[in-house]
Amino acid sequence: MAMDQDPESVNRRIARLRKRASLTQQELADRTQLRGGYGYSRSHLAQVERGHKLATPAFVSSVAAALGIQVSDLYGQPYRDKLTDDGITTVVGALREALAYVDVPPELTAPRPLEELEAELGRVHTLLQQTRHTRLGALLPALVEETTVHALEAGSERAWRALHQAQVATIRLTRKLGFEDLAELAAERARFSATAAQDPHLAVMVTQRRTLVMMARAQWRPALAALTHAAQRVDQGRTDSSEILGAIYLRSAVLAARAGDSTAAEGYLAQAEEMDERAERLSHSRDTHATTFTRGNVAVHRAAVAVEVRDYDAALRRDAHVVGEVAATLIPERHAHHHIDMARALIEIGKPRIALQRLERAETIAPQLTMYHPQARLVTQHLVDAQRSLPEPLRRLASRMRVL
Repeated sequence: MAMDQDPESVNRRIARLRKRASLTQQELADRTQLRGGYGYSRSHLAQVERGHKLATPAFVSSVAAALGIQVSDLYGQPYRDKLTDDGITTVVGALREALAYVDVPPELTAPRPLEELEAELGRVHTLLQQTRHTRLGALLPALVEETTVHALEAGSERAWRALHQAQVATIRLTRKLGFEDLAELAAERARFSATAAQDPHLAVMVTQRRTLVMMARAQWRPALAALTHAAQRVDQGRTDSSEILGAIYLRSAVLAARAGDSTAAEGYLAQAEEMDERAERLSHSRDTHATTFTRGNVAVHRAAVAVEVRDYDAALRRDAHVVGEVAATLIPERHAHHHIDMARALIEIGKPRIALQRLERAETIAPQLTMYHPQARLVTQHLVDAQRSLPEPLRRLASRMRVL
């Protein structure tokens, strides 16, 4: 279970939990070598613990797996002070209760008609893209409960599909807020509703989303194997096949990068580009399954993969393409995430001032995503620790994130 947020930085939390496990730095580093991927040396671990190096997502996942804990334990998630400020605390309990109904529907006086719920699910999709967590939290519990009533009482494929969409939205929201257990529960429910909806592509997309949980546990190779199997189940004759395969290849690229296989990562990116061209040529669906599979998203992933494999020169070249050519096509979620990735790269090459500017841009585009994003908070903390006196923009950002 994740700990309450405290002033402790991620690097100090890693050191404390390592010592609590009675491990030396060398012993913990050796354990990360067993996880696959890069593995990390004692020197690298020591530099992270002292705050001289960033704790990258791959590093945090490897260390969490080596310590037998969740990534959220190292990040200090859920960030309960922010959850309280944003009024989301009660939403989590409501979602947990809504997902508890499996065989018997909740006792609701009169659920809204299915058509009305479907329209609201469309609004939920837009809110997810805009990362408006507070508004999402106000809508989702009731949507899960009401679609559950329709699915269990009517049993139609249409009702099960609506329930599936509500459950997928729950996965996306709760994972971003740091509630890994609730995201996994929602994924289990979504797998069942996908089967009941009689749409094999829905089940494929559940697998694609569950690999995010596997990624957080440094299970890069098993996740890649799951995605390879999922890709083989895609019916390429359907109009949504390009979107699904494209999303699978983009996720595979990041997984391969986390595993340290830059060649495989570039290969997956090339396959994603082929799916993009195919979708464009055949006018195939681009967002039936809320993947936002677009040419801009492919470009963002190209930059992200370069950051993951520590090729910062390539990351900056690819960033120029994103900022100069495709930024206007990106949804807020992807656009802000890209700036956070680039802030990490800029820290690594010794450009803290520009890194701060990228974090500020991310916050302008998607405030709640940035406030809850572990890497955005980690980069901010790193900037704070590296400064003898804080410039006012950094002080304000750190105060909003509660990392001072």
